[in-house]
Amino acid sequence: MELRHLVTFKTIVEKDGFKRAADHLGYAQSSVTTHIKELERELGKPLFDRLGKKVVLTQYGHHFLPYAAKIIDLYSQALNTNDEPIGNLIIGISESLTIDRVPPILIEYKKLYPKVNLSLKSIDNYDVTTYLQNGDIDLALILEKDDLSIPELFTENLKREKMVLIRPNDVADSSTVLYTERSCSYKSVFEHYINYKQMDVKESLDFQSIEAIKQCVRSGLGISLVPYFSVKEELMTNKLTGEEVPPDHPAISTFLAYHKDKWLSPAILKMNELIREHAKGWE
Repeated sequence: MELRHLVTFKTIVEKDGFKRAADHLGYAQSSVTTHIKELERELGKPLFDRLGKKVVLTQYGHHFLPYAAKIIDLYSQALNTNDEPIGNLIIGISESLTIDRVPPILIEYKKLYPKVNLSLKSIDNYDVTTYLQNGDIDLALILEKDDLSIPELFTENLKREKMVLIRPNDVADSSTVLYTERSCSYKSVFEHYINYKQMDVKESLDFQSIEAIKQCVRSGLGISLVPYFSVKEELMTNKLTGEEVPPDHPAISTFLAYHKDKWLSPAILKMNELIREHAKGWE
């Protein structure tokens, strides 16, 4: 089993197609096709279904993907036996954290370790285990409930976030609530507070972007519950009105997460150290 065949297989999945994988790897598309045919012949099972112009993973392909990612990761370990942070580092991040928390970390890391190629991937919380299992990302920074526990993952609670109920300055209506982050646990925190406040909610709308949430609240569309850090500027400049949630209520925390079986390269270890250092100063 050739490593390049495994890399080709994983790249096809990541890039969603043979042609994109060929462009990314610098191969002719015919070479990519040959790699997969040879790998399928060796495995004795098809990895992809060819549905017209689209290719999708077979059930066996889904099963084999984590093993391919693990073999590629082990190969990287063997090459990177020194202590200098080098190579690629892919971080999965909850969208809300890109507003304030993450940029200073990335700027400092790039200055300290210029030989590391950093990549960010915006992720939904419910996908984090799959992304880490398949090697799509090396580590994750996510917003989740305080009691987060996923057997396959190492999770470290970096900061319990102060939560704020935001509403427009000139509208008191709370019949429409705007949810951010698609994770069910995030919604459950909001719903707990809605019940506590005995709000008469008639409608709810789902958004993936916290920036969209803020604009819609300012426009009078409804109210939302968000981490304080994500609306600090709007509250300080009186663009929004905020009501702090008492600390004895369920809340959201920022977590560092990575797979328990993941080899922590020097690049990952240094990033983890820097994240923890920055987390000490988070409000």
